[in-house]
Amino acid sequence: MTFDCPIPRLRTFLEHLFHNHYGFTVNQAANISDALISADSHGIQSHGVQRLAMYDAKLKAGTIIAGHEGRIISQSDATSLIDGELGMGQVIAHKAMGLSIETARRYGIGIVAVRNSNHFGTAGHWAHMALEEGFIGLVSTNSNPLTVPTFGVCPFGGSNPIAFSAPGDPEDFEFDAATSTVSLGKIEVLRKTGNAIPGQWAVDEQGNIDISADHVMRNITRPERIGGLTPIGGPGEVNGGYKGYGLGLVIEILTGLLAGGPLSADLKGKAISHTFLTIDPARFGDSRMFKFAVSDMQRRLRSLPSEPGKQILVPGDKERVALRQTQQHGVPIDEVTAHQIAQIADEAGLPVPWKDTTAKKTAS
Repeated sequence: MTFDCPIPRLRTFLEHLFHNHYGFTVNQAANISDALISADSHGIQSHGVQRLAMYDAKLKAGTIIAGHEGRIISQSDATSLIDGELGMGQVIAHKAMGLSIETARRYGIGIVAVRNSNHFGTAGHWAHMALEEGFIGLVSTNSNPLTVPTFGVCPFGGSNPIAFSAPGDPEDFEFDAATSTVSLGKIEVLRKTGNAIPGQWAVDEQGNIDISADHVMRNITRPERIGGLTPIGGPGEVNGGYKGYGLGLVIEILTGLLAGGPLSADLKGKAISHTFLTIDPARFGDSRMFKFAVSDMQRRLRSLPSEPGKQILVPGDKERVALRQTQQHGVPIDEVTAHQIAQIADEAGLPVPWKDTTAKKTAS
C-alpha cells in the first residue's frame, strides 16, 4: 500500500518537525524540507522522506548536530573550504552553494569544498540553485563505501553522485546521477516494498549479480561490508563498468581528498565531503546566446529519429513528468516509510501529514 500525501501538508509537517522537535532554526527547517520535498516531488523517493528514519537516528545519536551550518576555515578569491562540524547536510549544502554562487558573481567562478558533513539529499537540488541566478552549477559528494571496483567483491567508493545544471532559454538543462548504477536509496525502496532488483545493480560476496534487495542491504551494512553496488556500466568490462568505476574515483578526489576529508572507503561512521562549483557563463561570452544554445541542443535531440513507439528523452524529462503528477496527486509514501514517519510524528506530538480527507490510499 502507498499513501498519497499532499505537498503543502507534507511541507508543513516537515517544517514543524525539524524546527519544533529537532531544534533547527525556522530557515534551516525550511531548507531541509525544501530539499526532501524536491526529491519526492521529482520522483526520487530514494532521497525524500523515506530518509527521515535515518536522519532521526543520526540526530538522536549525535552524528548529526542540529543547528550547525558549517564554518569557513579558509578562503582565497574564488575558493573556500568549510568544516561542516557534523551539521545536517542540507543546512550545510545551502550555505556552501550560496557561497559558491556569491563567489562566482564576483570572480566568474566559485568553488567550495566541504568536509565533516552529512547526507544532503539530491545533488541536483543544490545544482539547481545556480540556475536561479543564470549560472552553471556542479555539485558532487562522496558517501559511505557502497560501490565495488571493477572485478571487486567489496565496496571502496561511495555512490558518489554528480549533478550539473546549465541555464537555457526557454529550457534549462539539469542532470543528476550516481556514479554507481543506482543509489543505495533505490535498493532501500525496493526492500521496503518487497520487490526484486530488476537489473545488474549489485553483486554479492562472490561477485555474482544479486537481485535480493534485502540481501544486498544486509551485506552492505555489515561491519566488514561485502558485496556492493556496481558502477555505471555494470560489473566487469564488457559494458564499460570500469568507466563508471573511474568516474566514481574522480568524485572521490574532488570531494574527500580535495576537502581534506576521508575517502569513502575510510568513512565508517565518519562525516562525508561535498564540492560545489558555480560558473557565470557571461564571463565567456553572450549569456543570452549561451542559454539559447543550451535549449536548442535539447530541442534538436528530441527531434532526432527514435525507436518505434519510443520518445527520445533528455536529462530531467522524467523528473518533470513526476513533478506534474505529484503536484496534482501528492507525494507517494510506501507503507514501511509511512509507519516510520508515524512513529516519529508520535514522538514529536504531530499528526501524520496524510491523515485528512484529501489523503488517498492506493494499492502499490
